[in-house]
Amino acid sequence: MKPPISRLISMPEGKTLEFKRDISSPKNIIKTLVAFANTAGGRLLIGVEDGTKEIIGVPNPLDEEERLSSIIADHIAPRLGSTNRKADRELIAELQRSSSGSSFDEMPMPDLSSADLDIDVAKKRFKGVRELNEEELITLKLLSREQGRLVPTTGAMLLFGKQRDFHFPDAWIQCGRFKGKDKAFIFDHTEIYEDLPGSVESVMLFLKKHAFRSADFSEIRRKDVWSIPLTILREALVNAIVHADYSQRGAPIRVSFFDDRIEIENPGILLPGMTIDDIKQGVSRIRNRVIARVFRELDIIEQWGSGFRRILKDAEELGLPQPEIIEIGMRVRFIVYLAEAIEVPTESYLAKEEPGVQSPTQSPTQSPTQSPTQSDNPILKLVLSLQDREKSSGELRNLLNIKHRPTFRDNYLHPALDEELIEMTIPEKPSSRLQKYRLTDKGKALLAKEVAKHDQ
Repeated sequence: MKPPISRLISMPEGKTLEFKRDISSPKNIIKTLVAFANTAGGRLLIGVEDGTKEIIGVPNPLDEEERLSSIIADHIAPRLGSTNRKADRELIAELQRSSSGSSFDEMPMPDLSSADLDIDVAKKRFKGVRELNEEELITLKLLSREQGRLVPTTGAMLLFGKQRDFHFPDAWIQCGRFKGKDKAFIFDHTEIYEDLPGSVESVMLFLKKHAFRSADFSEIRRKDVWSIPLTILREALVNAIVHADYSQRGAPIRVSFFDDRIEIENPGILLPGMTIDDIKQGVSRIRNRVIARVFRELDIIEQWGSGFRRILKDAEELGLPQPEIIEIGMRVRFIVYLAEAIEVPTESYLAKEEPGVQSPTQSPTQSPTQSPTQSDNPILKLVLSLQDREKSSGELRNLLNIKHRPTFRDNYLHPALDEELIEMTIPEKPSSRLQKYRLTDKGKALLAKEVAKHDQ
């Protein structure tokens, strides 16, 4: 409840209350308003003598109000941290949520219903943890009551939404393996669109795919030793997913594997009031409470606030350089340095492959077979899918269980065409609805080679 003007005038000036005779000195008014905005807010009464508190009044109040509004609009804008860079709409909205004590993923989506959630996937993830009935979904804030009916929250749609990419087109993870120490040459990449809990393991599989595994027999049981620090990378990945700002538009979470390091980058700067030093000291503030709660329930997050300190400890024990965390624009990047550089070959692994040498694009624990679903190589998957007859792009996507057209086009179809392993049946009309694809002689030779391997 707002106090009456008479009571405000009787109060002393302080951090939340000031008096000004008029707006003839805009600079002082701007300083006062900025001070209010940067703390707990406040009230500025114009038309009151600040010394005697004599009420002078404001002549032409409507004109003066318009003038004051123009002064504020022309001279004050939210800015990013301590820099002079103006904050964008998303950051301003986050500042407002932060001040009100709410989070983006707790917001209801009133235009949707519980039918827009993939409850089957959610139940699969929570099997043995919780029985996801209506009451449990409300407790987890996956459902919220809005105008007398249950609707999914933003967090629920991000976690288990049936059409998540429609509502949040950038809520996915882009993974790339680059040759060298920059992004000049990309060796392999994939796009991950599955539910957020499941995406953690999918990213880890991609990283393992480009790492090497050896065995340690010094103990009673064999112990796998990887060339990349899996525990550190998993912790950093989970942090990126939980702390990403999904209200931003324009870029997904990115995982970049270079020869000497792995970078995990998420949209969204540190929460207001948080610094990188705070994170290193174990201070934790959660941006997405619904997502974090679900990850905690599923034991994907082990303990609140311990992630970065555990990462630093693990890096020290492994003899690795200290990981870095930096803010770049409106994103946070986490950098994990490798103990030894892992290089990729310069030649095409399809055109040149030595017997007994494992391709970096092939999982160290798998080998291709005649079944397209059992190979980890997207190009080889496509070749195996065409072993019996020519097929349309729709048939291929159904066979490979790929719903996202850009993923199929960029990771499967175009690379296979570029390698001249497949060809169009109607090359003069690339966009024809009757277009199909078949193996070339080069593709048939590769298929025969894989079949021979399988039969050995």
